[in-house]
Order: sequence, then structure tokens, then C-alpha cells
Amino acid sequence: MEFRFDGDLWRWESRRAFYTFVSLPPEVEDHVLMVAGDLLRGWGSVRVEARIGSSTFATSVFPLGDENAYALPVKRAVRDALGVGVGDTVSVTLRLLDF
Repeated sequence: MEFRFDGDLWRWESRRAFYTFVSLPPEVEDHVLMVAGDLLRGWGSVRVEARIGSSTFATSVFPLGDENAYALPVKRAVRDALGVGVGDTVSVTLRLLDF
């Protein structure tokens, strides 16, 4: 199952590090939860393959703590390769793995 959407990159900070994410739109979150059902992985994550621009990478989407709210982490190497950063809008193609 594949999804396409645009989203803004945003920053989440933890103790000493920060991570960059793009939030999944509500309609994509609903489909992810429907397909994943009881097969969610650690921390409620779902394995995916993501494509942003010319970069394709395997990762997981993670819940944000709010019910049905998921985000895709975007590694620095991907951001640097694409020349994008926090606040930029990216086009994402997301494919669920293992389903």
C-alpha cells in the first residue's frame, strides 16, 4: 500500500539531540492504523519505505502520543542530499512494509 502527500519538516528536541520529522496527514494515519492493526512494532511504530525527492530509505513511522497521530523521521543525510531543512515542504511517497 502506497501513499503520497506533502508535509512540512519540523524539529523535535530531546535531552541532547534533535530529530526532524514530517507529520502524516490524518487520512494516511487512519489507513496506517487500519492496515497495521494489532501488528504494531515497538513504541507503536510501523515499518515503511519512504521516498522524498531522489532519496529512498527504510525507516518506521512513529506515534506522536496523540491518538492516530504519526510522523516520519527524516535523517540528516537525506535532508542534506536534498538541500531541505526545518520549515521546508517536502513531497513524500510512503509504502508500508510487512503488510
